[in-house]
Amino acid sequence: MRLALRIAYDGTAFYGFQRQPGVRTVEGELIRALRKLGIIADPASSKFKGASRTDRGVSAFFNVVAFDPIHGKEGLATPEVLNHHLRDVWILGRAQVPDDFHPRFAAGSKTYRYYLVDEGLEAETMIECSKLFEGTHDFSAFARLEPGRNPVRTVNSIELVRRRGYYVIEVTGESFLWEMVRRIVSAMRFCGLGLLKPSEVAEMLSGRYGRKIPPAPPENLVLWRIEYGIQFKVSEKALKKVKEGLFSRYSRALVRAALLGDWLISL
Repeated sequence: MRLALRIAYDGTAFYGFQRQPGVRTVEGELIRALRKLGIIADPASSKFKGASRTDRGVSAFFNVVAFDPIHGKEGLATPEVLNHHLRDVWILGRAQVPDDFHPRFAAGSKTYRYYLVDEGLEAETMIECSKLFEGTHDFSAFARLEPGRNPVRTVNSIELVRRRGYYVIEVTGESFLWEMVRRIVSAMRFCGLGLLKPSEVAEMLSGRYGRKIPPAPPENLVLWRIEYGIQFKVSEKALKKVKEGLFSRYSRALVRAALLGDWLISL
């Protein structure tokens, strides 16, 4: 039997997704809870795999892990049980999957959201810039390249949504390079501030550039959705507990933002 879990997490509490010795990671937190409950013996024997290895500081509303539970222990691998043993990670659904299921290779398109403060940005110029990234391009100027990885990627769409005081930039594609979304966001921001022209972005995508665009901060980025042909099931009881925890965090952040906002207004 193989199980897949849909997970969400606050990336600011971790040193990234992938487990590393001596630091707290999302993968490490999940494996700790699964081993504590006797659901798996270790990552290797359970074939524990993740869909996306998000960077340090990056959050996820929809990531997926899969593993083979120890026979007789699969009943413990539920959102209701696991969420009692996890911190800063929430299980939002569970599904039984084929024995050869790998969450990274089975994934369809991925969607990221970046939350960008409005600094007086010119929205139309940002949209003009964003459209240049759509389609298939060599993203060498907009990624931290790893040896052997093809820099050519396809961006399906980029949407810019204006909200009160900030923008939400939603980027959907088949796969992404390291820091690619955050560097796309930086380019859009620079264009919105008048520090970069869309024509310069077009030149960089064609391979003509002297230096790369730096990445935007990771804390404002969230892996929003991954497309699967899977129905993840979760009980209302489990969702209620998750919502209560998230509302508590939201309330603290909202009050803190209001406090600092009053300071800015009063100076």
